[in-house]
Amino acid sequence: EEETETGWARRLDLGWWDERVDFQAAFLQQLAKYVPNIYSAEMDPLLEKQEEMAQKQIFDPLEWYLFREDPDVCLEKLRQCGVSQLCGKVFKSGETTYSCRDCAIDPTCVLCMDCFQNSIHKNHRYKMHTSTGGGFCDCGDTEAWKTGPLCTNHDSGAASATKANSECQLNEELMAQAKKMFPSVLKYIVDMTIWEEEKELPPVLMTREKTDHYYCVLFNDEHHSYDHVIYSLQRALGCELGEAQLHTTAIDKEVSNFWAFSRSNFIFLFLPDFYSSNDITHTNVLLPLGDFRQIFCQICLKEEADSEKPCLISMLMLWDAKLHKGARKILHELIFSSFFMEMEYKKLFAIEFVKYYKTLQKEYISDDHERNISVTALSVQMFTVPTLARHLIEEQNVITVITETLLEVLPEYLDKNDKFNFQGYSQDKLDRVYAVICDLKYILITKPTVWTDRLRVRFLEGFRSFLRILTCMQGMEEIQRQIGQHIEVDPDWEAAITIQMQLKNILLMFQEWCACDEDLLLEAYKECHTAVMRCSTSSHSREKIVLQLCGHTLESKRYRVSVDPVSIHLPLSRMLADFYYIKSIDLELLVEYPLRCLVLVAQVAAEMWRRNGLSLISQVFYYQDVKCREEMYDKDIIMLQIGASFMDPNLFLLLILQRYELVNAFKKIMPTKDQDLTKQCNILIEEMLQVLIYVVGERYVPGVSSVTKEEITMREIIHLLCIDPMAHSAIAKSLPENENNETGLEKVINKVAVFKKPGVSGHGVYELKDECMKEFNMFFYHYTKTQHSKAEHRQKKRRKQENRDEALPPPPPPEFSPVFSNVVKVLNCDIMMYILRTILQRAVQLETHLWTEAMIQMVLHLLSLGLLEEKQQLEKAPEEEVTFDFYHKASRMGSSALNALNILMLLEKLKSVPQLEAQKDMINWILQMFDTVKRLREKSSLATAATTSGSETTKGDETPSTQDKEKAERKRKAEAARLHRQKIMAQMSALQRNFIETHKLLYEHTQETQGREDSVMEEESIPLAIDSSRIALGPKRGPSITEKEVLTCILCQEEQEVRLESAAMVLSACVQKSTALTQHRGKTLELSGDTLDPLFMDPDLSCGTHTGSCGHVMHAACWQKYFEAMQLNSRQRLHVEQIFDLENGEYLCPLCKSLCNTVIPIIPLQTQKINSEDSEAVAQILTLARWLEIVMARISGYSAKNTKGETQNAPSLINKGMGDFTSEFHSILSFGVQPSAKYSNSIKEMLVLFATTVYRVGLKVAPNEADPRIPMMTWSTCAFTIQCIENLLEDEGKPLFGSLQNRQHSGLKALVQFAAAQRTTSPQSLIQKHLVRLLAVLLPNLKMEDTPSILDVDMFHILVGAVLSFPSLYWEDTVDLQPSSISSAYNHLYLFHLVTMAHITQILLTSATESPTAQSQDTSEEAHTAESFCREVYQYTSGCFSRDIPGWHLWDCVKKGITPYLRCAALFFHYMLRVPPPEDLLLVSEEGEFKALCSYLSLPTNLFLLFEEYWGTVNPLLQRWCADPAVLSFLKGKNISLRYPRKRNNLIELPEDYSCLLNQASQFRCPRSFDDEQKHPVLCLFCGTMLCSQNTCCQELVNGEELGACTSHALQCGAGVCMFLKIRACRVVLIEGKTRGCLYPAPYLDEYGETDPDLKRGNPLHLCHERYRKLHLLWQQHCIIEEIARSQETNQIIFGFNWHLL
Repeated sequence: EEETETGWARRLDLGWWDERVDFQAAFLQQLAKYVPNIYSAEMDPLLEKQEEMAQKQIFDPLEWYLFREDPDVCLEKLRQCGVSQLCGKVFKSGETTYSCRDCAIDPTCVLCMDCFQNSIHKNHRYKMHTSTGGGFCDCGDTEAWKTGPLCTNHDSGAASATKANSECQLNEELMAQAKKMFPSVLKYIVDMTIWEEEKELPPVLMTREKTDHYYCVLFNDEHHSYDHVIYSLQRALGCELGEAQLHTTAIDKEVSNFWAFSRSNFIFLFLPDFYSSNDITHTNVLLPLGDFRQIFCQICLKEEADSEKPCLISMLMLWDAKLHKGARKILHELIFSSFFMEMEYKKLFAIEFVKYYKTLQKEYISDDHERNISVTALSVQMFTVPTLARHLIEEQNVITVITETLLEVLPEYLDKNDKFNFQGYSQDKLDRVYAVICDLKYILITKPTVWTDRLRVRFLEGFRSFLRILTCMQGMEEIQRQIGQHIEVDPDWEAAITIQMQLKNILLMFQEWCACDEDLLLEAYKECHTAVMRCSTSSHSREKIVLQLCGHTLESKRYRVSVDPVSIHLPLSRMLADFYYIKSIDLELLVEYPLRCLVLVAQVAAEMWRRNGLSLISQVFYYQDVKCREEMYDKDIIMLQIGASFMDPNLFLLLILQRYELVNAFKKIMPTKDQDLTKQCNILIEEMLQVLIYVVGERYVPGVSSVTKEEITMREIIHLLCIDPMAHSAIAKSLPENENNETGLEKVINKVAVFKKPGVSGHGVYELKDECMKEFNMFFYHYTKTQHSKAEHRQKKRRKQENRDEALPPPPPPEFSPVFSNVVKVLNCDIMMYILRTILQRAVQLETHLWTEAMIQMVLHLLSLGLLEEKQQLEKAPEEEVTFDFYHKASRMGSSALNALNILMLLEKLKSVPQLEAQKDMINWILQMFDTVKRLREKSSLATAATTSGSETTKGDETPSTQDKEKAERKRKAEAARLHRQKIMAQMSALQRNFIETHKLLYEHTQETQGREDSVMEEESIPLAIDSSRIALGPKRGPSITEKEVLTCILCQEEQEVRLESAAMVLSACVQKSTALTQHRGKTLELSGDTLDPLFMDPDLSCGTHTGSCGHVMHAACWQKYFEAMQLNSRQRLHVEQIFDLENGEYLCPLCKSLCNTVIPIIPLQTQKINSEDSEAVAQILTLARWLEIVMARISGYSAKNTKGETQNAPSLINKGMGDFTSEFHSILSFGVQPSAKYSNSIKEMLVLFATTVYRVGLKVAPNEADPRIPMMTWSTCAFTIQCIENLLEDEGKPLFGSLQNRQHSGLKALVQFAAAQRTTSPQSLIQKHLVRLLAVLLPNLKMEDTPSILDVDMFHILVGAVLSFPSLYWEDTVDLQPSSISSAYNHLYLFHLVTMAHITQILLTSATESPTAQSQDTSEEAHTAESFCREVYQYTSGCFSRDIPGWHLWDCVKKGITPYLRCAALFFHYMLRVPPPEDLLLVSEEGEFKALCSYLSLPTNLFLLFEEYWGTVNPLLQRWCADPAVLSFLKGKNISLRYPRKRNNLIELPEDYSCLLNQASQFRCPRSFDDEQKHPVLCLFCGTMLCSQNTCCQELVNGEELGACTSHALQCGAGVCMFLKIRACRVVLIEGKTRGCLYPAPYLDEYGETDPDLKRGNPLHLCHERYRKLHLLWQQHCIIEEIARSQETNQIIFGFNWHLL
């Protein structure tokens, strides 16, 4: 072994191998020699080559030096030992993390995907979130989890680690080598990382001469956008866009790969060692080993003995803000994989971190990099560990450090009074300051269980320091009421409110910490009290004023909210509210400030501050909003309650009257006649009464009464659900969160509410249980004004429905705790009585301007509270002990005047006030309560006392009183009204019957039509003659439905009958390419159809043209005007992004706003009667054979005419011996012709317009009205649309007829009639050419060059094309003819039969090749005929086709395979000829349907009999079909072909649990990118491909345009229309073309029936099959484009999203 070592040393040219040589010097020499060569100044360095050279020349020697043997062998040994119990995975941005709400100590404890899937937490209440990057998996950390700290992977790791560690302790020699080598290497890395000299290197590393080179160096910052950098690069380097994009991406990711170096800038040559991926690989192998890790940590933490410098790791931390992105990431990973994996070193690292905390935070605040790549983000890893946090508080005084940091970074916002003022603040900077506040939250998140003296001292120090921050906030941003002129600029208010929000939980946590320990609480109170006193000394100088009312006198400071400055920020005073049981407070001072806030809110409501602009309204909103109210509004109410419990109640109320500036309003001095002032005064009285209700009635606070947190949450939920049933997330949003982001909702929701599941859209809601309704308090203090009125309205409505009175008295409140027991005295003190009496008197005296109904409501509420309180006290204690004498005070006279009334009398009088009709029930309830209390007072027998509260009694069991007389009167009136209504209804009914008798016939008809209009198909509205035949084809064709079609234009509202010669009427329509039926997903589609021949459709229907309509009718002229107006409008609004593309004829339907791109002209049906005698005569002569002869003769005659000697591409006929040529040529006309229909010019114009659109959209080409492919596209869209509708009906399990939506029905009717009429606008010779090519597929003796085999075409498209183009054979030069009814009946019949036979052959050849698995002994007629037919095919295919397949299986294959085709044909002929279908097609039944289809289409039910019937004619055709080379090569297995019936397309299968999808996404690696940056994976729901979205790496050039991965995929997969699931955002994206798209809710719901876009809530999600089905139908109904347009119209974005880059 010695030999090899020295051999290696020699080979590697190592000077440091020798023990005598100083390792450090030799190591640096080696670097100086090799580094410049490796990282030489090339413009485009080859990274792989550099890595390889560095490995060979630097790392290999180092490894050999360390291990003294082959490093690979040694590393492998170590790798097997090094299994840690901690996972330690560092999250990249975008990765999914999981937290367990049941077991995590706090929400920052998270697991990576692998650990979560293998842990017990996946069956708990977990949350999923997307990491911002830089976090760390906590699996294995016992302090992070209450249970299940280890997943199964690490559990075994922990067990084996203890065993392995004992086995594979590193040997002493290796340890010694490591201790010798690590310091030099680490010192070099640190020195070079923080090297500041730009042009010099340390002397040891200077080896070469300087050379002059100048290069461009690029650095990254967070301010410039991608486009900015790309643009600058293009200008600076003169490079192409693509190259600039590459550079930009690299800069953003790393910025370590500098494009080169400025003159002799060798420093960059030495840096890459540290950032080399190899280096990190080795660190990752070495560091998992405890011993190596410890050596590494020791060296990093060791301070040099005599120098002032910090230790190595601190130097790197302090340099963090100056490092570039790539280096920072690697530094943080290094810290994670070393210090954080060893608890002891984590603690030492945390101490270093706190030591430099202020510096680090200040650098972060002045830096511009994101938080997740700053070293300060590591705080969460240390501060949230309970033991570590405790240690840092005791030893490092971390609370003080953090609060002082805050005080040091915020002084620029202090004004001259040392109060914060955030005017003109920088949002970015404050966001960075919030990170410091967050650290404070982390430190306080777990409360200590054991208090030591040292902990107390340190905590109090921190608390004092925190109070300094609150002192700067107390009274900050004071405002003064503007009088006269409106404020010019709204002041910035957001920063102050946001800081208040950020501090909310911290204030609550400080209070909880204080509450843990009694001594601490007293100390904290003293500190807090001193701070408050210090803040309020300044205002002591004001003189006092004296106020007298009802014999009570109050001395108070002169202060008016409407004149003097006021602030809503009082965190210090509110902090005191938590020490409410301590009495030695200057009470007036305590009440003063919160009272000012509440008065400010009242005055804002009374619009006295409207000249102060919006900022004040926003502040008042947040003051009462759920995000802030716990530490603002709620505390202010508590402080008033404290004041009320310790002050004299009369003086308390006087103070309130004075601050509300209402003394005069109650002193009988009538306000002026100024209406505004009166209104203002009334609102202030209402607001004051409301606050009094809250002070006396709101007791749901721990300490104010004995309630638990659960009861408080339940009450909040009850009151929210009294407004409306609500979704889970909406309730959670309306409840305050604690420091762990929990609301306590789940624990109690099921006690008070019932969950109602959602339907296909919307979300699940909770509805309040009936028994909880009695808890409803109309004046609940967290209601906003709108919520209050909604809840009141709803509850009254509910009581009305239950036939109960409408009184809504307060529920009996819980009893005040002893400290607060005096608050109730406010209710029965003199001044309260005076206030109540005054208001009631004003109402009775009808001084209308001095009272409002709301005011009376509040007075009644206060009376109810007083009576309830007295009743509760009387029920608990003997009468003589109850000093609360509300009843006595209320029944006392207000004055000695003769006309004086007590409150009881006033209430009696109020009942007769007409404006207070709505309050009558409530007044009655109060009078009853007076009665009850009176009886309790008089100790009368309790049996007669009505103890139940009147609101619960139903109407009908009340004691007789005035109230009952009124009720009886009301009842009598209602009964009279009911009888009157009944009488009138009876009279009307009699008249109606009379009318029906006289107009019986008319009525029957209307009844029938109306009854049927409910079903959407209009053909059913025809009373059917019993004998009419329901056959669509052939001589027995039934009569068409003839109805006058009168339509109303949606634009001008005029009616018009649809006629050939009238002006055109049109249907709005949308033509789009579609792959909804494709059997070959992933087939490459032709993006441009310049050379495409669309006559034949592939049997796999890979891409068709679908025409849909929304069914709305317009005059063509009206539509043109509308469209021109749209164009004009859009030209004027250039800056607004248009939803539709006017250039391509797009517009929104004027009525339903669907996206359309053309119109279909509505062509009336030409009714054709068939004379039965004629048809029988024709039947004798016109057999299929004769018909074929005539057709062939006509075709060859035309071709002879057309070619005149030319033989170019003319069909050559094999059988030329056809008798007299001319007579044969004209014989087609002898079976009946009629003149062609004459269309009005406007109809013709519309025919051309629509046909051109179909051609343009379907082939993606420029419009060209003369293109020969226009008719082909017309037939193709007609056939494809019918196939789509048939597919949809089958998919939805609906019958073929009678179940189409109106829009589908009218669209299809118009489309088929249009397709038949379009022929007239093209040259007939062109149509004939197309017809001949179509027929050549069926009649092989029409020899055409490019005729496909029968396996390569879709037969239904052939049928539609042939039927629609066939009339062109009747064209004569001189006269415009078309076939008569009989002729067309035969043409249709024979064409259909021919195509059907070809299709049966097609099905047999492709789909009946496999032998059946099941055995069935079916010997039906069908089976026999099938077998005999099969034998023929066997012969004609030279034995390639198997003849052993049983007949029943063949028949089964044919029947299943042909049904979709028959269904399509039935739809086609029905809409073309309008012959009503048989009843069986209006139902869903497989057997009945097949028979009905055969009868409707003139087919035998045994389809093989067709061949027998026409055998002589078909036999030669069949031979040639089977002998086609393409057919034979398929049968020999060389080609593949489609099987019938075609499979129905569905969206891909998705997993039930969403975390499975997230798992797939986490394993997804972009095929084109080599970095490990997380991408945005999206899943195509059509084909299941996972793509990398919104990333430059996967953009493609399509026709010279940059397209994102999704957009380019959509062009191929869905012909431009596609549906994707963004996995990390949990949203569906619909896109169409390159410019349009929209977001759509994903089909995944949480247990509360809600979707979770962007995983914000993070609840477990499961697939909702109904919603996924809805998405499937959206696709199959071709409504994706429509959905996108609707969405874009409702959510018009000012800045459009670049959909083409998705």
